[in-house]
Amino acid sequence: MRTHLITGAGSGIGSVVARRLIERGDRVVLLARDAGRARAIATELPGAETLVGDLAQPGRLSWALSTQQLPDRIDSLVHVAGVVDLGSVAELPASLWERQIAVNLLGPAELTRLMLPLLRVSRGRVVFVNSGAGLHANAGWSAYAASKHGLRALADALRAEEAEHGVRVTSIYPGRTATPMQERVHQQEGREYDASRYIAPESVATTILTALDLPDDATLTDLSIRPAH
Repeated sequence: MRTHLITGAGSGIGSVVARRLIERGDRVVLLARDAGRARAIATELPGAETLVGDLAQPGRLSWALSTQQLPDRIDSLVHVAGVVDLGSVAELPASLWERQIAVNLLGPAELTRLMLPLLRVSRGRVVFVNSGAGLHANAGWSAYAASKHGLRALADALRAEEAEHGVRVTSIYPGRTATPMQERVHQQEGREYDASRYIAPESVATTILTALDLPDDATLTDLSIRPAH
């Protein structure tokens, strides 16, 4: 039985991934930002275990995790959590830049650093669910795209650094996906939301599971997913 640590499992893609792994009998540990959220996620996903740590405060993750019982083995670390606040460079305040960079980049970097000893032992896998914004930036998306471009660089460097330890690293770049985050994006854009136009979370989850389940002689490094219509 493999053990997976997943962020962002409270809804959308992360929730689907966690549920599928639980259903097939794997051990699933979910990172929640606070105790209340941990209880809610545990209720929504019976069989999952939870840890509490706030990606918005990367400098406190080490302390937060040191006060809890960590798994003695981790076979994969799946980064799904993210936040987005749209706005032009001329208008977006520093606080919203800091929030997006913390949750989308610094938090994943620190959590990965803390889990690397366990991942090296298991010769495990790290999956970063990035975004199409991690490949190109559009007007109004500067801070979010910058955080996701940074996440791509983090994954590339980590892959090169950890190859000698057998740790495999995957970046997945979904296009617009029908999640609660996408609905919030539409609200920020002032557009009507139609989930049928976008990728289903289940489709992205299938790609993540493919990366996790590849035989040991192969690794999926980068994959872009786009809506079919």
